[in-house]
Amino acid sequence: MMSDVRADPCHASAYLVRAAVTAPSPYNTQPWTFVAEGVDRGIEVHADADRMLLHADPAGRELVISCGAALFNVRLAVRHLGFAPVVQHFPRPADPAFLARVEWGAYQRPSPEGERLFGSLRRRHTVRGPFLAEPLPPSLADDLRDHAHRAGATLDFVTDRAGRRHLAELVRIAEDAHRSRPEYAAEQRRWTWWPGEPRYDGIPADTDVTHPDVTNFPGRDHAGLTRMFPARPQRRPSRTGAVAILSTDRDDPAAWLRAGEALQRTLLEAADHGVMAAFHTQPLEVPSLRVRIRRTLSGGAFPQMIFHLGYPPWIRPLPRRPVADVLRMPGAERT
Repeated sequence: MMSDVRADPCHASAYLVRAAVTAPSPYNTQPWTFVAEGVDRGIEVHADADRMLLHADPAGRELVISCGAALFNVRLAVRHLGFAPVVQHFPRPADPAFLARVEWGAYQRPSPEGERLFGSLRRRHTVRGPFLAEPLPPSLADDLRDHAHRAGATLDFVTDRAGRRHLAELVRIAEDAHRSRPEYAAEQRRWTWWPGEPRYDGIPADTDVTHPDVTNFPGRDHAGLTRMFPARPQRRPSRTGAVAILSTDRDDPAAWLRAGEALQRTLLEAADHGVMAAFHTQPLEVPSLRVRIRRTLSGGAFPQMIFHLGYPPWIRPLPRRPVADVLRMPGAERT
């Protein structure tokens, strides 16, 4: 549970950050920094370029999406405390890493929907590995589309066999390319660690020991299983889950930030139903493949995220950086 909001100086800012850092990020990089404004006057959300994936995400698109997910969590936490969040996006154009400022607005009673989503902050986790074969409730897809739309994005489920096969092939092409390029492999190793060297970020190599090629949509090979077992295992397509593409009408930092808020809103609604997501963004990290997805699967909109939704056989929460590492208090020097 999050600690009592009345506990420490600048306690509300720390409370908001504890909510923010539960957001997902590629390789669990947690590429954000927060700055408290005054004594609980508000909080700033900044991108941390030192945590950018220079090979997988050279434009910082996925970095900004991650920060957008954290921003949505901040908004939820402000509402949970009984206030309307006042959000200003990109408040200092000369500083593109300064993504948003959130201030405390007028008193506003928390809504039942907001409280449900806030309650899912600690339940939402990323799945690495196959899902259970149990299908999702038919009505859930419509609910998730609505949540994405209300946050300014489009969520499309790829339900036809040909579309799923096409997307799976693009994920396979991208993942094979990543595995074959030393710079990608080195970047992935940088963010992977083994038991005995505990960290507050990155992916533990033993998070999932299922072969990453066990479903039609290959996963990232954090444990090096494809090197130890190069023969691809028998695939279990029923364990893939529902396949979704989140898109926006534009493709700039403002759209990426909006996509992050929409993504997190969607993931929290899914988590409220016990449904989790596995991400397969590899083809979005290859420009030519991203263009193909835009033309063939997202109706001309710009694809920002590819993920599967399903019931996980187990959950392994990943570590989060301490508040002291990501929150700068008033008067602290910026580095």
